[in-house]
Formats: sequence, C-alpha cells, structure tokens
Amino acid sequence: MNEITLGDVTVARIEEMHGPVGMTPEQFFPGSPAQLWQENHDWLIPHHLSGEDNVVQVAMQTWALRSAGRTILIDTGVGNGKSRPAVPGWDHLETGYLDNLAAAGIKPADVDLVVNTHLHVDHVGWNTRLVDGAWVPTFPNATYLMPRADFEHWNPANNPNIAGGVNENVFEDSVAPVYAAGQVQLWEDDHVIDENLRLLAAPGHTPGSSVVTLGSRGEHALFAADLMHTPLQVAHPRIHSCFCEDPIGAHATRTNLLGWAVDHTALVLPAHFSGHSALTVARDGAGFRIAGWASLPAYGA
Repeated sequence: MNEITLGDVTVARIEEMHGPVGMTPEQFFPGSPAQLWQENHDWLIPHHLSGEDNVVQVAMQTWALRSAGRTILIDTGVGNGKSRPAVPGWDHLETGYLDNLAAAGIKPADVDLVVNTHLHVDHVGWNTRLVDGAWVPTFPNATYLMPRADFEHWNPANNPNIAGGVNENVFEDSVAPVYAAGQVQLWEDDHVIDENLRLLAAPGHTPGSSVVTLGSRGEHALFAADLMHTPLQVAHPRIHSCFCEDPIGAHATRTNLLGWAVDHTALVLPAHFSGHSALTVARDGAGFRIAGWASLPAYGA
C-alpha cells in the first residue's frame, strides 16, 4: 500500500501529473546562479531537473490524510476542463485524478475536509468540477479551509492584476463556487484542524500561504506546500521561485520552518517534489542540509 503512518495519522500521495514545466532553473528561480545548478545537476536528475533540455521537473499532487476519524485532502491540483490561457499545458486539462483518488480508497463524498494551503491555480483546481455546465464542489460533504489573506488577494474584485496571469479565471471557477455553496471556512494566523494537525500561516509565496504541521505520538511532519519548489532550497533558502509574491518574506518563512522541521525531527513533504517526495533536514553550520529521503509512492504515478 502506498501509505505511511505517522502516529495516529495515515498519509497517501495522490498524483495528478508530473513532468517538465517548460522553464529552465534560471527562469523558474530568477537570480539563482547557473553554476549552482551545474554543480548539483547529476543528483537533481531525473526527478527535479531533466537531463536533456535542462528544465525544471515538478509534480502536481494531493496529500490525503486520515486523522481523528476524518478524510482530509491537502491541496487539489490543477483540475480538469478549466480555461487557463496563461498556461497552455493546463488549459482544459484532462487527467485521471479522481481515479487515482479512488485507487486510494477515497470517493469524493468521503472527503470531510479540504485544505487549500494557498489559492494558486495548481492548488485549488479540483475544488470544483463541471456538471451540466456549472462548476460545483467536487467534494460535496467537505469543508474547504482557505486562508483569508489569499481569498481576499486573489478575488478579482480586489486585484486588477490577475487578468493575463497564471491565476486568471481561478477564483471564478475554483473558489467562488465553493464559497457560494457555503462550504468555505476562512481562517487567519493559525488554525487547529484536530488533535494531530494544525495550519500555520507561512506568508511570502502568496500573502496567505500556509503549511500543515503534524504531531502525533512523538512523530512529526511538515506538509510544506510551496515553501520549496526544488530541494536546492534546503541549503540555499534565499532562492525563490518566480511565482513568489514576496521573495524576502518567503525566505524568512522558509528559514523559520526548516528550523522547525529540524527541531521536531519532522518529515518534510513539499507540494511539488516528484520521485522521492519527502525528506528530512539537518542543520549544517548556520544553514541546513538534506539529511535523507523518504520515498512515498504515489497513487497514479
């Protein structure tokens, strides 16, 4: 079975897709030195960097948890059939995501809670699906936890710069329908999910970016969302993605949470790492290093 158990919580990885994003490291991580990528080229291939055309490789995936008697999904990928003019590879995408979820024993009606760590296009897509021409909640019995700061930031009524960007249409087709259905709970600062899980604000990547921490029977994990997009950010936390709204804030948040992971001997599970999907972190002088990898095979990989 493609699951791990941490204390009283089981964790499965549901993959929507993985592969190249069509951007070189220097494009995806502006300002990062080419020499750094060259020095680490060999071990970044094939899961984080392609060998032939030198483009960044990522996964779109959901962490499916069973905790305190509930089924919980952390982030919901890109989604099917949605208009994404800024990202041709995601425009009217069709994947077997729901089949992959079913392979893990989860039907849409089984889901009790959806956590959107932030409201970027690739974290909210399966919040809804198209039924008779209308976008409706994919998970009809779930509460959707959304950070208030992102809910306000990505609302086109508050942000005229969304048009033409990667989040164009996202609020309208993947956020607003769930809110209209009365299934959204907005939160800020931090939020206790249950006795094992807690949401923490982790701003920088977006104003409302967050992470989920797990603590159960002495075991810990950090569901790190977009805290990192490449494992090089462990040793080089100043590297930021081109999608970070506040690079300086993202660096500060990344450093703080990597420290938390070390102090709690926590397994770190970023949103977009393919291949070996989880890692542990250790201190290296004043910084950090990867201590080890923990492979969690994905449903649908």
